[in-house]
Amino acid sequence: MLRKTIRISLLVVALFLLYVGGVLLHGTLTDWQPDEDLPVDVYAKSSNSIIGDSIISLAIWNMGYAGLGKESDFFYDSGGFFMSGGKMIRPSEELVEKNLDGAELFIKSTDADFFLIQEVDLNSRRSYYTQQLDSLRAQRPDYAASYAANYRVARVPIPILEPWRAYGKVEAGIASLSRWQPTSERRLQLPGSFDWPTLIFQLDRCLLISRFATVSDKELVVINAHLSAYDKGGVLKKQQMAFLRELVTAEYEKGNYVIVGADWNQCPPFFPFDTFSPGKTDGYTQSNIAADFVGEDWQWLYDPTVPSNRKLRSTYDPENTFRTVIDFFLISPNLKALKVKTLDQQFRFSDHQPVWVQLELQ
Repeated sequence: MLRKTIRISLLVVALFLLYVGGVLLHGTLTDWQPDEDLPVDVYAKSSNSIIGDSIISLAIWNMGYAGLGKESDFFYDSGGFFMSGGKMIRPSEELVEKNLDGAELFIKSTDADFFLIQEVDLNSRRSYYTQQLDSLRAQRPDYAASYAANYRVARVPIPILEPWRAYGKVEAGIASLSRWQPTSERRLQLPGSFDWPTLIFQLDRCLLISRFATVSDKELVVINAHLSAYDKGGVLKKQQMAFLRELVTAEYEKGNYVIVGADWNQCPPFFPFDTFSPGKTDGYTQSNIAADFVGEDWQWLYDPTVPSNRKLRSTYDPENTFRTVIDFFLISPNLKALKVKTLDQQFRFSDHQPVWVQLELQ
């Protein structure tokens, strides 16, 4: 009897090791390794070629792949690498539809010349293979629309010990919609990566950089970004921020207008990360961008009165869920900020809330 038990136990261990080995081999062989500089995928073009207005508006939003509305908790936020612990791996199809409806309403009803959206799914199991960019651009059929992939994995195998519920295939990225037609657009790979084997199942972070002609001799350079999360010690973000600093500084020195709209996964300089939940951080912490990141004439634009992000260890509870600000804009000194506000959706459709700004080209 004891020998039989040992044999069964050894067989189970062997099968598990075979499964893990197969997952790692498949992930390594299918790992997407994008070039540092790539063209974007163009989905639509605008008939407007030159920005003649001096006043422009932009909105940013991490839409959470229409999968992280107020009803959602998320297994990975609770450290669920091996087991989900009863937390959500994928939302129901009905919730994805509800959240996508909210995203469509946001694009349709928000008065903005530019929309910079993160976590847009094109063909992912987690969102039932919805083509989300098609849904968004249908709300603004006269806008240019482009896409840069930053998450392309044939099969994300976590939670490891629940293979029948694994996260699955992901195709997602960042998307930009604009009233004017860009003169050029590129996908620039951000530096830094996790160690193997984590890197084969993680995002390949990038920038979507769009250039626009203006009536002056200056270009408007609009950068859509989504920096690293789950980055212990901020090692990857430091590399990404150094790359971004060099890029924006060079563009401004050319005389161009520069705007970065991003999910930074860190707070603005000096902003207390626990502003909305003092003393109730639930173990969370959030780093701040260094005050001397760029010259003192550059501006960080955010709304300090409304949180832009909430954490996902539980479904949304305005009294107890930890919230902070990690979504905002950086603008060059030749732009004047007129208005900035976070659109308070009470996190109904995503774990992030949109941020809207109005600027003047000087």
